[in-house]
Amino acid sequence: MKYLSESDYVHGQPPATGVLLVNLGTPDAPDRVAVRRYLKQFLWDPRVVETPRPLWWLILNGIILTTRPQRSARAYASIWGQDGSPLLSVSRAQHARLVEALGPTLKVELAMRYGQPSIPQALAALRQAGVRRLLVLPLYPQYSGTTTASVFDAVAQEIRGWRWIPELRFVNQYHDDPGFIAALADSVRAYQAEHGQPQRLVMSFHGLPQAYFDAGDPYHCQCHKTARLLAEYLGLRAEDYAVTFQSRLGVKAWLRPYTDEYLQGLPEQNIRRVQVICPGFSADCLETLEEVAMENRDHFLAKGGETYDYIPCLNDGAGHIAFLQGLINRHLQGWEPAPFDGPASLARAKALGASR
Repeated sequence: MKYLSESDYVHGQPPATGVLLVNLGTPDAPDRVAVRRYLKQFLWDPRVVETPRPLWWLILNGIILTTRPQRSARAYASIWGQDGSPLLSVSRAQHARLVEALGPTLKVELAMRYGQPSIPQALAALRQAGVRRLLVLPLYPQYSGTTTASVFDAVAQEIRGWRWIPELRFVNQYHDDPGFIAALADSVRAYQAEHGQPQRLVMSFHGLPQAYFDAGDPYHCQCHKTARLLAEYLGLRAEDYAVTFQSRLGVKAWLRPYTDEYLQGLPEQNIRRVQVICPGFSADCLETLEEVAMENRDHFLAKGGETYDYIPCLNDGAGHIAFLQGLINRHLQGWEPAPFDGPASLARAKALGASR
């Protein structure tokens, strides 16, 4: 354990309430060096890969980090924009809009679980602002040990070195929140009003090793609940939509059906017009923009599909921001600021011998 901080409190500083928004992360640049650095941090997390460390160190450093970074760098380059990584630029826009919506009394910071801005950096800014009550909001609608729990690990690891830890609340998931489902449905309806109706709406979620589900991770069940509630909200029949899982890694079984294989099989069933949405992602990123919107589109069309549309994530759309604002305010209930007289408090502290 690192040494405890000696600078956690200044007398006369009013206590503040803070919100920490966290998403997965992104490389600093679409090149091999930056991608390798990012993948090393991401894939070494024992929440993400549960393989015993000695064996996994050999696989990660001997195979994956020598072959995958160059290929992944090309994929990142295909979606990289003037503002850099789409995930980071969208996350920054979400942060800015939430700062405006929540008002000046709340201190809101953005962090990435892997890469920059880091969780330690964001927490340091909140501590500097005098935050004594902290709400952590991982921007993952469905809970998984690989994502949500990993954010908790990183936050706990950092604040265990603080002398005075804040009161802590943690948003575990929001996969079935009515506001979230409504925002998803509104985005589908708005897209279809412009682009028409598909023969099938494919709801593609990030994959997870089957072994994690078998061990009790609730992610698979929460994905299906999100899909069911969205389908009910849209008035879809069972044959009008499908739930699939993408982005698998390695040779072991992951949650099925796999998005790429499912889409390639649709044309032979005479399903040639599809729309794909990714309800497990709060912001567009490599997995949605390159894998789903581009790579899987090519697979589908090559097998005889005719129309393939990707419905963007909720991103910083007004409905999404309004939902997140409401979610945050609900989790902050009971944390109304107490009266605080800074000058008088400082004077009393100095009278008792405080140096700062």
